[in-house]
Amino acid sequence: MEAKELVKYFKSLGLEVHTATKARGHQGFFLKNRIDISKNIPENRKIPTLLHEFAHYIHSKIEPGMEKTGGTFNGIFQNDNKIIDKELLNVTHFIDKNSLCEKLEQHKNIVKKHIKEQEQIIKTEYPEFLRTKKFKEFDKYIKKSDAKYLLKYDRIKIVRGFLKKSSKIYTIETIEQDFTNMPKAFAAYIRLKSLQKKQAKISAKINKNKKYYTKPTELFARFIEGLYLNKNAIQEIAPYTCKLFYENLEKGYYKELSTLFRTYLHIL
Repeated sequence: MEAKELVKYFKSLGLEVHTATKARGHQGFFLKNRIDISKNIPENRKIPTLLHEFAHYIHSKIEPGMEKTGGTFNGIFQNDNKIIDKELLNVTHFIDKNSLCEKLEQHKNIVKKHIKEQEQIIKTEYPEFLRTKKFKEFDKYIKKSDAKYLLKYDRIKIVRGFLKKSSKIYTIETIEQDFTNMPKAFAAYIRLKSLQKKQAKISAKINKNKKYYTKPTELFARFIEGLYLNKNAIQEIAPYTCKLFYENLEKGYYKELSTLFRTYLHIL
């Protein structure tokens, strides 16, 4: 089966389908009665992406407004047993490795390691130093130094003089060269604060990703992808959810999805 067959079927249902957009920065995007597929995705991802977005379309007919709420398992499967959540999350990890956030977790661990290294440098001069408490010696010193701006930004430009013709650039990487009289512990503290901001940003991104991937509507869409890509594997990973799904499918609960599975995907 080719992607254009699916597009033709979707359009026959009254859906507006676009396959030459940027899909708002995603591989695909569904909103109301429109499906967009990115022109940049590889050929082998076109059908799975179309199915993913079509699953959102079907879900929106079952649970109107799911775009804002993320939907519910009770709405999708007429059942909210906790095993559904667990099985579908495993399906998502199988289908989309990005859902594991492995690269972000690795990056976060590297940053945590660097934070500990800077902490050790500080403790060489200030053994009582604690990240959770104010560093009074540093606070007193930094008030009189331009280095205080590096607590907020990793790179700054200070402009001074008449008509602002004199300027100086400071960076996190060149603290020792820019501030030759600064104690080593204080330079390490500035770097530590910068690293903590990076860690917070990474953590926020991980939390955002996990919130996205665990929405019932996203779990359902990747489940539909999975049944197309590797039906046997999905049935092993999610036996309980598969049973519920096929029972509902036979009853026509998923509307046009039944025709899609029988006529176009030949899964049933």
